[in-house]
Amino acid sequence: MCKLEGGEVEPKGEGFGRRRKAGGLLMGLKGLRALKVEKLRNSVLLSTTAASSRSRMKVWLVRATTTVLLWTCVVQLTALGENWGPRALMGFPSCLSRESAASAMDETSFGVPVRILPPKRVYKNNGYLMVSCNGGLNQMRAAICDMVAIARFLNVTLIVPELDKTSFWADPSDFRDIFDVDHFITSLRDEVRILKELPPRIKKRVELGLTHTMAPISWSDISYYHNQILPLIHRYKVVHLNRTDARLANNGQPLELQKLRCRVNFSALKFTSQIEELGKRVIQLLKRNGPFLVLHLRYEMDMLAFSGCTQGCSDDEVDELTRMRYAYPWWKEKVINSELKRRDGLCPLTPEETALTLKALGIERNIQIYVAAGEIYGGERRMASLAAAYPRLVRKETLLQPSDLRFFQNHSSQMAALDYMVSLESDIFVPTFDGNMAKVVEGHRRFLGFRKTIVLDRRLLVELIDQYSARALSWDEFSSAVKEAHSNRMGDPSKRLVIPEKPKEEDYFYTNPYECFKPSEESLSNI
Repeated sequence: MCKLEGGEVEPKGEGFGRRRKAGGLLMGLKGLRALKVEKLRNSVLLSTTAASSRSRMKVWLVRATTTVLLWTCVVQLTALGENWGPRALMGFPSCLSRESAASAMDETSFGVPVRILPPKRVYKNNGYLMVSCNGGLNQMRAAICDMVAIARFLNVTLIVPELDKTSFWADPSDFRDIFDVDHFITSLRDEVRILKELPPRIKKRVELGLTHTMAPISWSDISYYHNQILPLIHRYKVVHLNRTDARLANNGQPLELQKLRCRVNFSALKFTSQIEELGKRVIQLLKRNGPFLVLHLRYEMDMLAFSGCTQGCSDDEVDELTRMRYAYPWWKEKVINSELKRRDGLCPLTPEETALTLKALGIERNIQIYVAAGEIYGGERRMASLAAAYPRLVRKETLLQPSDLRFFQNHSSQMAALDYMVSLESDIFVPTFDGNMAKVVEGHRRFLGFRKTIVLDRRLLVELIDQYSARALSWDEFSSAVKEAHSNRMGDPSKRLVIPEKPKEEDYFYTNPYECFKPSEESLSNI
């Protein structure tokens, strides 16, 4: 027993129990503290994890917001570019000044384009339009522009056009061999959906013959395509137009349709890099030696056989041309009076007539003349007088090495593409016949700033030439008459001649697409 103060004695068992209770209480307090520490540690870990998650979420939100803002800026800048920006940012400038038009070709076709894609146009697809172009390069070029415009206004999907491989030229080139097909598709994506080929399920329908093939009516209004062609597309899903030359009217079409035709022609139809590089080299070689004139001397065998124009040809040559005309069934006119046709101004000028005309117009003898043509019928014999009058005659074959042109041999459309590029950049362009190349190049040169294009009055010229040859006119009288007749035929601003019900006789849209030069038609009212 333990003795306490005051003489009292504490029983042993009772003191021991108190000490055990105190020890348990101490252990309990330690456990409670440990539990609180563990809970605190867990709380800190949870807070850290939550903070990390919130941080990652914030980063993700910032990135997403930045992406949306950047995309919005691109769309807005593209939209602004269509009205105010540089031409390289635009698929097509709907209205160009003469100064800006002059540089448009450099920025889109001859320069390195700025690859900012326009946003895709979203629309309900009414079906698919397949087209097979016919004719030479420039006839097909105009047809492609028409077909894009038609597809856009019908809200259908256009399949990249098929080029003519069966005509006189028998050129095996596909679209992608002449034009930059990817640029063609992407540059027009804000107007119309274009595919390189039909989707598999639609292609199966074509293979099974579940489609409709037809030739649309020539010079048709866009309403014809809405009323006649669109129901066929709804019915068959795919319509194939197997002829495309002059299938859309020159005049009376919606302004936006006319502008789209221009946009395709002047911006979307860009030649392949191989053609452009070689074309630029020819242009540089010519410019290095001073000003140059491009003479589109349309005096090849096919032109003479088709037109029946045989002025200056031998009897054997006349027979050869006649046989060729009868050999091609799609050349409908067979019996032709060459002399009568010549007097009506419906024949291309001969090389001899061309030499007299250029001299009478005052074209200097020492100027470079680039002959944009195929093989001249009659060869050196027929070219002798022109070469004597203008000794600096050149062709792509004389400016370039044979190795440069080896990939272009037997590809007349690719050769024509080179001539097209050189023609656009010449100081003067003179076509001797109003064929498709002459018409399309004339319109393109107007677009580039009304570059000098001498449009020859062949009917008057042959009359004056015959009078001069018969000594009824002196040289001075002849030259003065020729200059006066052509003083207002230099590719200056003008309106198209419209002849209702006679579209073949009126001015061709692509020769003078004035809707694309000015903000409105009224701006030409004082011309």
